[in-house]
Amino acid sequence: MRRLSSLWKRHALLLSAFVAATAVTLFFAVRFALWVLYWNDPAHRNQPLEDWMTIGYIAHSYDVPRDALIDALNLMPPEKGKRPTIESMAQERGQTPEAFEAEIQAAIQRLREEGAGR
Repeated sequence: MRRLSSLWKRHALLLSAFVAATAVTLFFAVRFALWVLYWNDPAHRNQPLEDWMTIGYIAHSYDVPRDALIDALNLMPPEKGKRPTIESMAQERGQTPEAFEAEIQAAIQRLREEGAGR
């Protein structure tokens, strides 16, 4: 403890920067590990479509490129920081979520047949 106190007195800024960098690194390491664990679970592959899902989530779940799925559905890429759901995109298009989900399923099938996998 005495050594840490001495370090703090001499190099407070450097020690603070080291602690902050370690905390940021741990945050991203844990986040990455949770992401890997989530997507390696087979229960998260080819999930039935639900209204809360985004195009990115669907593309990842069905293992098709996100941009190819957006193109196949004739959608505009979402604005930076926005993640529209099936429900909100269906409303924008004047469709029911069920009709839009059927379009998404057909687009995924076409992309898989074309071999547009990752």
